[in-house]
Amino acid sequence: MNALEFDTSSLTHKQLTKKEFIQFSLEGKSPEQKVKLLILRDLSNLDWEIKIGKRKIEVIPPETYNKETIKQAMAIKREEIICANRKWIDKNIEFARRNLANGYDALNSEINPIIEVCETEKQHTLFRMFRYYWSSPYSDYVGRRIKLLIRDKALPNRPIIGIAALGSPIIHIPERDEFIGWDKNTRTKNLIYTMDAFVIGALPPYNYLLGGKLVSLILASNEVRRIYSEKYKGQITIIEKRSANSLVGIFTTSLYGKSSQYNRLKYQSNLIYEQIGYTKGYGTLHLSKETIQEMVKFLKSKNIDVSHGFGDGPSWVMRVISSAGELVGFDSDFLLRHSFKRSIYFVPLAKNYHEVLNSISKKPIYCNYSKLELVNYWKERWLLNRRKNIDVINNVLAFDPKTFQV
Repeated sequence: MNALEFDTSSLTHKQLTKKEFIQFSLEGKSPEQKVKLLILRDLSNLDWEIKIGKRKIEVIPPETYNKETIKQAMAIKREEIICANRKWIDKNIEFARRNLANGYDALNSEINPIIEVCETEKQHTLFRMFRYYWSSPYSDYVGRRIKLLIRDKALPNRPIIGIAALGSPIIHIPERDEFIGWDKNTRTKNLIYTMDAFVIGALPPYNYLLGGKLVSLILASNEVRRIYSEKYKGQITIIEKRSANSLVGIFTTSLYGKSSQYNRLKYQSNLIYEQIGYTKGYGTLHLSKETIQEMVKFLKSKNIDVSHGFGDGPSWVMRVISSAGELVGFDSDFLLRHSFKRSIYFVPLAKNYHEVLNSISKKPIYCNYSKLELVNYWKERWLLNRRKNIDVINNVLAFDPKTFQV
């Protein structure tokens, strides 16, 4: 099957044009009609072809999504989230601005990054605020989570250089599992030794100085690995009875193919971020928050339990889409399979990660990258040249924290 098909009988009694499916009002529509119309709108925004017949509508996905289409979809989802949290953002924006560097100071700073683990309410507020700044929509991970603020100790107010976060890895990603050599049983045993980096990036004005590469390198450091080890010290997995505080590898993804932030990121001739493939595009990012919310309301109108709790995360959204899809009469699995493909990267923290993750060896032989070494390498490889670039200098100097907006 290469297309979605919708029965039009529940939508209207007259022939509709494509325009009417894009520009419509939900007022007076039934829960089922709302779900169908919103799905059509979301897919039309992603350049799916819509063929309208007398009795059915056929919706055909594009061969691939280009970068601009993905950005447009992300912008829509991000705007939904920003609008829903605007009151909180406006309340905390001044606090965030006080934690940023002005351009002149950043340009002349020695840049001495320190890692701060988010534990207090103020730390979590800063992380949340700066995460809203990203072009991709904010979403929180479930399970194990470590949120980090990277500050510049070289400046008096220790402004934020960037943020990063590690979370429990997604259980099944075929391309990742094939790269490691996992079957289901081995993955179940050893997934605990990996984490997903679901946030990595720099804030202005450090982003103009390629601070994103700096934060990316810091994630591979001994210091981050020790933070993880200390946080989960003494914890044992319930099923396999294994120690949960040994981290031998980090996975992350990029929505736009090869990432300039991770691409060719090497240290001591070792590739720190290795691109290992692409996901198949199975997901929910291509559907708006409004559509998901209407699906939930529709399921509740049918007395279907859609409650969820801690640990459900993206899988809950997929269940909502599948359940609602079945009821409105379209192939929800087909819809879920046509989200956005992501480029997958792997950060090896141990030289023998393959043996550890496949139960061949129990003791990791760590790469032993100190933060100081990685920071000095970043300065020599990227920072010195950026500080000689006139365009970069102008962009950095032009930044004033008072103008920072989300």
